[in-house]
Amino acid sequence: MKPLSYLKMAFMAVPFVLGSCVTSKKVVKETATPVLSAEAQQQQAFLQKVSDNAQYAKFVTSKVKFSVQVGSQDLTLTGNLKMKRDDVIRLQLMAFGFVEAGRIEFTKDYVLIMDRINKQYLKASYDQVDFLRTSGLNFYSLQALFWNELFLPGVDKMTDEVLKGYETSRIDDDVIISYEKDKMTYKWLAGKDAALIKMANIMYTDKYRGSSQLNWDYQDFQALGSKKFPTNNQILFRTSDKEVKLGILLNYIGNESEWETRTEVSNKYKEVKVDEILRRFMSL
Repeated sequence: MKPLSYLKMAFMAVPFVLGSCVTSKKVVKETATPVLSAEAQQQQAFLQKVSDNAQYAKFVTSKVKFSVQVGSQDLTLTGNLKMKRDDVIRLQLMAFGFVEAGRIEFTKDYVLIMDRINKQYLKASYDQVDFLRTSGLNFYSLQALFWNELFLPGVDKMTDEVLKGYETSRIDDDVIISYEKDKMTYKWLAGKDAALIKMANIMYTDKYRGSSQLNWDYQDFQALGSKKFPTNNQILFRTSDKEVKLGILLNYIGNESEWETRTEVSNKYKEVKVDEILRRFMSL
């Protein structure tokens, strides 16, 4: 496969995964606070422990080995992951180990995808992208997946009240945390003792529009400050007719803070529409 075809596949994988995953917003109603049973108190205590495992660090940065497999096509690139809590998630993809070939950037206000080889880019607010606007999927949902945390679509922060919306059940030495809303099912697998999230699963089921599933597997936890952070992320997205596998392997993980949190797009770049990017991907 030609190098440009490899890069095309890498850039297209992210909007495909995001575009096909339909979610719904959580509506929290004000009700009188009930008296919790002993079992409910244990559940709440465990959920709080899972939530407390979230990173205190404002920044998480790392060298990255990035792999993509779409059907029989696959590639591996190196790059950098740079994240600032509640502000930005950035993946820089390198060609030949030293030339930045592309950049994917999520902020609270927009999604930016840059193809530096062909000098093209996509920049759109979440409201401008149909599948993000209608699904309720926003920056905070994506951040939780990258940072190994619980989330509910439409909710920016975890609180005691939000944690009450989850259900838990034991399976061997693990606990399944689940939340259901309409056609959506969200599940997390966490260790009973350490309460670290090992897996996140999001499933959309519709007998007319078909089903889709996103599975994010977290492995190889390493110390980062006083907490632990997964350095091996294996992501599988599947629909009735397409399967995408992504791998994000972190090396030299740290808390670098001296970097610009916003990418300025040169006027030499051509803007590409959302529909065009999706059409290109679906033609792979």
